[in-house]
Amino acid sequence: MPRWASFFAPTARFLLQTEIHAYAFAIAASLLLSFFPFLVLMLSVCLHLLHWPGAADVVYLALRDFLPSDPPLFDFVRSNLRAAVASRGRVELFSIILLLLTSNGIFEPLEVALNRVWGISKNRSFWRNQWVSFGMILLCGALALVSTLFTAMNRNLLESLAGPLPGLTRWISLAAFKAAALPVSITILFLIYWLLPNGPIPWRPALGAAILSGVAVEAAKILYLRIWPWLDFRRAYGPFFISVTLVVWGVVSSLVVLAGAEISARRHRGLAPADDPGGILTLGLSAHPAAATPAPAEETCAAGGSQAGEARPKQN
Repeated sequence: MPRWASFFAPTARFLLQTEIHAYAFAIAASLLLSFFPFLVLMLSVCLHLLHWPGAADVVYLALRDFLPSDPPLFDFVRSNLRAAVASRGRVELFSIILLLLTSNGIFEPLEVALNRVWGISKNRSFWRNQWVSFGMILLCGALALVSTLFTAMNRNLLESLAGPLPGLTRWISLAAFKAAALPVSITILFLIYWLLPNGPIPWRPALGAAILSGVAVEAAKILYLRIWPWLDFRRAYGPFFISVTLVVWGVVSSLVVLAGAEISARRHRGLAPADDPGGILTLGLSAHPAAATPAPAEETCAAGGSQAGEARPKQN
């Protein structure tokens, strides 16, 4: 078996377990419930608190990049978002509460899954999980908002420089957004891997897994958007095809995130560097000392026998 196949074989067996699929579907369902309130909240902040239409345009740019390349689909979602934001007129407390309740459903099954990956037997209590999830929502939301505002500032600068070349401005804005989105995604994944499990997790394996998973999620999104027209959800599910599109992507991205956690935990438990083709998780390898690598069984038995012989008193 090739070295890369032997490295990923445990991950494949991990992803085929029934519990992992249950976790992935639970995360995907909560992702669907929180998707629309999160966008409404972001747009309300940009338009009614910051009074910055350019930042709202960046949110729509991110939405266009996230959804499949289907103009009627994007126009439908955008028109409903604009109607929802216009009808509220400001950031209402109900929207924030709804977002918090639905977003907590993402982190609750994710914490249980990460505890299982890292061998942590006890999960947080319900209320402790709610507080940790609330903190994660604030951190992730702040990162998303900062990324949006940073992209909006770059877009305004490019528009002033491009002048009569709006097409070039849109292309550069999209490239700047993609360049900023990947580091933000990696940072969010790092916080999830490092802070969400109910136990101390070393930061270096968490960072290595975040980098690996962030790149893998972006590659999986590109592949999913490429094959989406051939899946024909519109014909199979009728008016519910948008929800199905989001749920399927939620399941795929959740499996990728959990696979990254499994690789990180397995590397940290002491696999030899030779089992890592090309140094996939070099950051994770440096997190544990070489002395943590378990000794071969023969050496352990021999050492135990030698110590037992030295401890045994001499008989005359």
